[in-house]
Amino acid sequence: MTEMKIFLPDAEATRKFGLTLGRSLPAGTIILLAGDLGAGKTTLVQGIAEGLGIQDSIESPTFTLINEYLTGRIPLYHLDLYRLEPEEAEALHLESYWDGLEMDLGIVAIEWAEKLPYTLENYLQICLSYCDNGRQVEVRGNGELKGKITIASPS
Repeated sequence: MTEMKIFLPDAEATRKFGLTLGRSLPAGTIILLAGDLGAGKTTLVQGIAEGLGIQDSIESPTFTLINEYLTGRIPLYHLDLYRLEPEEAEALHLESYWDGLEMDLGIVAIEWAEKLPYTLENYLQICLSYCDNGRQVEVRGNGELKGKITIASPS
């Protein structure tokens, strides 16, 4: 998969798309989420959690910065960098979530990923934007993920 665009008519379709991702993505996947406030980033992560078999309530970690969900098929680490400057994000040593040295590899979903102070080599970038009667989602793999992940549009 180099790039794909998907139209999602509502929040339920966004959640179902996340569900598809959660069922198919391997441990070690880093998802960089972009989009305006209210574009559906947290709704997408709620679907990913459901696809992983996580039954916890998934809330935006805007104030806590990081929520860890360890009860699914693989762990889900949900990060929100909205309130941080890049140097503050760097001080959190977020690489521990994807290097596999300090914790189990899982799926790392990062809202407001443009605040990361460094560039990652392997990631799945998902941009959500408003359009007439719904949202458009653009998905692009980079590095090792480029061309290896196939995602079906939600039905």
